Amino acid sequence: MRLLTDVAAIVALASLCAAQNSSTIPSEVPLYGNSPPVYPSPIGNGTSNAAWTSSYSRARALVAQMTLEEKVNITRGYTGKCVGNSGAVPRLDVPPLCFADAPDGIRGQEFVSAFPAGIHVAATFDRDLMYRYGHALGAEYRGKGINVALGPVAGPLGRVARGGRNWEGLSAVPYLAGACMGAITRGIQDTGVIAAPKHWLLNEQEFRRRESDVGEALSSNVDDRTIHELYAFPFANAFREGAASAMCSYQRANNSYGCQNSKLLNGILKTEFGFEGFVVSDWGAHHSGVASANAGLDMVMPDGGYWGQNLTEAVNNGSVSAKRVDDMATRILASWYQLGQDEEFPAVGVYSSTVKHEPIEVQDDHPALIREIGSAGTVLVKNVKNALPLNNPKFLSVYGYDATVKSTPWQNPSRFGGGYEVNFGWDILNGTMITGGGSGSNTPSYVISPFHAISDRIARNRGTIRWDFDSENPYPPYFNSEACLVFVNAYASESFDRATLADEYSDNLIQNVAVNCTNTIVVIHSAGIRTVDTWIENPNITAVLFAGLPGQESGNSLVDILYGDVAPSGKLPYTIAKSESDYGTLLNSSVSFDYFPQDNFTEGLYVDYCAFDKDGIEPRFEFGYGLTYTTFNYSGLDVGQVAANTAEYPDPNVPIVQGGHPQLWDDVLTVTVNTTNTGNVPAAEVAQLYLGIPDAPVRQLRGFHKIYMDPGQTATATFALTRRDLSVWDVVAQQWRLQRGQYNVWVGASSRDLRLHGTFEIVEEWAKHARANRGRTP
Repeated sequence: MRLLTDVAAIVALASLCAAQNSSTIPSEVPLYGNSPPVYPSPIGNGTSNAAWTSSYSRARALVAQMTLEEKVNITRGYTGKCVGNSGAVPRLDVPPLCFADAPDGIRGQEFVSAFPAGIHVAATFDRDLMYRYGHALGAEYRGKGINVALGPVAGPLGRVARGGRNWEGLSAVPYLAGACMGAITRGIQDTGVIAAPKHWLLNEQEFRRRESDVGEALSSNVDDRTIHELYAFPFANAFREGAASAMCSYQRANNSYGCQNSKLLNGILKTEFGFEGFVVSDWGAHHSGVASANAGLDMVMPDGGYWGQNLTEAVNNGSVSAKRVDDMATRILASWYQLGQDEEFPAVGVYSSTVKHEPIEVQDDHPALIREIGSAGTVLVKNVKNALPLNNPKFLSVYGYDATVKSTPWQNPSRFGGGYEVNFGWDILNGTMITGGGSGSNTPSYVISPFHAISDRIARNRGTIRWDFDSENPYPPYFNSEACLVFVNAYASESFDRATLADEYSDNLIQNVAVNCTNTIVVIHSAGIRTVDTWIENPNITAVLFAGLPGQESGNSLVDILYGDVAPSGKLPYTIAKSESDYGTLLNSSVSFDYFPQDNFTEGLYVDYCAFDKDGIEPRFEFGYGLTYTTFNYSGLDVGQVAANTAEYPDPNVPIVQGGHPQLWDDVLTVTVNTTNTGNVPAAEVAQLYLGIPDAPVRQLRGFHKIYMDPGQTATATFALTRRDLSVWDVVAQQWRLQRGQYNVWVGASSRDLRLHGTFEIVEEWAKHARANRGRTP
C-alpha cells in the first residue's frame, strides 16, 4: 500500500509540474490546474432531515456489528449478474447491491422500455414530464430488482460542441440541466431506487478521458468560480432532491484524478453540498488505494483491486483510519435504508439473454409517456408555406436512411442498445436512430420507426406512400407527392468525440431531394448540435424538425407533430451555429499527446449561448428557440421586491444540509408575466426568464414555465427566483454572494427573442430594494 501511495504522489507531482510550466494557466486563479488537498473526509451525520437521521442511526447500529473485513467487503465491487454488484454480509442479511445502466432505460434486458435520451427530455422544458420520466425509469429499475440506477447525467454538461456523450446529459446551460437533474432524481427515488448522478465532475470530452499507454488521463483545469457556477451547479439540484449516490469521473480535475480528488469529493461534494450518500467510482476509474479512500471515495466498481485485502491492510497499518472505513460502510447502508430497500425490495431480475429464465415485464404504460415526451422534445426550427401540420395528405414520399429500421439489434446493438463494444463500427446507413451509443444506450422491446408510423397514417386515408431509404440522389421524383420527407441523423457515442457537426452524405441527400420537390420537410434525429447552413435557406425546404433521440415510440411521436395532433413545443437545449467555426475553441475536444495532457477551460463561464453573446456571434438557431403552429404574445411583466433581510452571504450559523446551505434555496424574488395564445391552434409555450447578474455573463437562464393554452387564452407564468439564482461564487469568502447593484430581467421565447424587460436593485443593508420597471419592450 505504501508503494501505491508513493506512485500516486509521484504522478500527481509530475502533473502539477506540467501544469505550472504551462503558460496558459493563470497562477492567480483559484484552483486552476492545482487541486488543493481537503482532509479528512467528512463523516456523514444524517442531519439533513428526519429520514436521513433515522437511516444513519440504523446504519451505524448495523456497521457496529461488522468485522473490519465485512465493512471493507461492502465497499468493493464484484462482477456478477448486474453491471456492478457490491459485496454482501450474509450473516447480517446485507445483500449485494445491484447497479445498472442506463440513464434512459435499462440496458441489455428484455421487456424493458427505451426512453428518450436526457438531451431530448431537456428539450421539453417541462418539469412535470421530467419528473414522470424519472419515476417511470425508477419503476422499471425497481421491477428488475436493481438497487442503483446510474444516472441522471450532468457530466458532461456539454462544454464541447462535438462531445461524444453530450446527448446523455441535459444541456450546457446549468439552470436547465439542474431543473432536469432535480426532477429526474426525485422521480427515480420516489420509486425506492437509488439515483447516482454522474459523472462528478468536469468530464467534458471522450478523447483521453482515461489513462492509456500514451500517458495519464486528461486534466480538466477549471477555476473555482466556474466549477461552482457552471459544472457543479446542476448536481446541487439532484442532491437537494436527496440523491443517495454519486459517481465520480474518469479524467483528472486540476491534475488530480476524479475518484481521488479530495477537493471535489471531500471539499465540494461532502462539505459544501452536505452529501449524505455514498460515492461510487466509474468502472475502471480507481487509481489508488489509500489516496482514493482518504479523498472521499466510498465504493469502487467493478473489482477494486486497490481495495479489498489491501484496504484492510491500510487500516491495520494506519494509512486509512478505521473511522473512514466505518463512514464508507455507514454511507452505503444509510442509503440502502433511506430508500427503504431493506424491506420488500424485489429480487434481482437481471439475466443474460443466453440463459433461459422467467420473463420479468416492467414496461407498464410507459410507451404512452415515451410517446408524449418524444413529441414534447421535438423542436420545429423552420416552417414556411404552411408546410406543417400536414393536411391529411393522400400522397407522401419518404427518403433517407433514418426513416426505417434497417438493421437487426444483434447485427448492430449500438443502434438500439445492448453492448457498446461495436460503437466504432456504426454505419450511417443502418437505419433510424432512437438513442446514442455506449453505456448510456438503452434496449427497446420494439421500435416504431418514422416510416412505420407514417405508413399507418397514410393507410387510414387510403393514400399512397413511396420511399427510397438507400439513395443519396433519389430519382425519379413522384410529381403527385404532396410532400417529401427526408430523414437523416447525427450519431454520437461514449468512447469517442464527434468528428463533425454535419456530414456530406446527409447534406447531399437533403439538397438532392429539394431540387425535385418544392415541399421538402427535413427530419433530423440528432445526438446533439447539428449544423444546417448548407441547405437551410433553400426555398424548397419548407420545414425542419430536430427530432432528437426520442426513444422507442419515435415514429408515433413524430407523426403526432407532423399531422398536428400535437402542436410542437420543444425548445433547443443548445445553440446551433451557422458555421462550426463559430464555436471557436469549444468545437472540438482538446487534442494532446503529452504524457500529462492538459485541457484549460480558459473560457470560464462563457459556454453555449453565453459565448455567442459575449463574442457577438449570431447563431442560426439560439438556445431556447422553437416554433409551433400558433403565436404567443407576452405582456404584464411584474418584477416583485427582493425579500427583506436578505444578507450578502448565507448565515454561517445555519447547518449545511444535503444540497448545500438551506438559505440558497429560499425564494427571494417572484417575477410574473402574462402569455396569450394569439393564434388558432391549442399549444404550449415555454416562457423563459433570463437574469443579468452583475459581474457575470450578460444573460443567464434563471427560469422557465411551460403553459398549455387554447386559442385566445391568457395564462400567467410565475418565476420564483432563489438566493442561489441571484448569487455568484465568491472565491475569497468561499461562499455564494448576493452583490449590490442593478439586475436586469428579461422574459421571452428564447435566449434572443426577449419580449419584455425589467430591473430590480439590491442596495445597502441587503434588505432594501427598488421596485422594478414593468413590462418594457426592449
